[in-house]
Amino acid sequence: MTEPQDKPHIAVTEDGPYELTGSVPVVHYSKQSSDAGEALVWLPGEQEKLRKKAMLCRCGHSNKKPFCDGSHADAGFTGEETAPTDDYDDRAKALGGSALLVRDDRSLCEHAGFCGNESSDIWSMMDDEPDGATEALAAGMVARCPSGALTLQVAGELVEQRLPREVRVVDDGPLWITGGIPVDRADGKPLETRNRMTLCRCGLSESKPLCDGSHASDSQ
Repeated sequence: MTEPQDKPHIAVTEDGPYELTGSVPVVHYSKQSSDAGEALVWLPGEQEKLRKKAMLCRCGHSNKKPFCDGSHADAGFTGEETAPTDDYDDRAKALGGSALLVRDDRSLCEHAGFCGNESSDIWSMMDDEPDGATEALAAGMVARCPSGALTLQVAGELVEQRLPREVRVVDDGPLWITGGIPVDRADGKPLETRNRMTLCRCGLSESKPLCDGSHASDSQ
């Protein structure tokens, strides 16, 4: 069901772009990495002119990215949607922890790379009965996961950083949706509304409209 245009909302159009309504900021973001290639932080960049409604490219062929220019029609883009519409809680697996519990849903991962470093990764860290310092490091990794594949619970309660309602255009990556903006698939089925999610904008994902990391083989 389409929301009123004064409320933030994303509607996937059939074999076409994302229809963004509600005067949602569209902001460019880049990832800063270490000399060893470890993902470190997200850096905000330019914000596009605020629009009440915007059509955002999801086929990867637009010459006006992140906006649609109609190239999906010439490219013969087909946007068949296979992303899950059930709840994160039904799919996520607990990685372990004591005071802190990390959960993981691999079906949402877009491979941003914040969940590991040269010496370890969040799965190994949580398997080894982590101490307080390790749990703090894991919490930072979870917070920087753009897709929300990784989440954090403390004393059984979900802990999420407060994020603004934005569409973040990741350099050479997906559309990073923050702040719980509702998304409806083109077939009318709503995706679970989450604080963090990533939408495909290269057209190659096998879990459309969600990103699955396929952009790594393509140029945005």
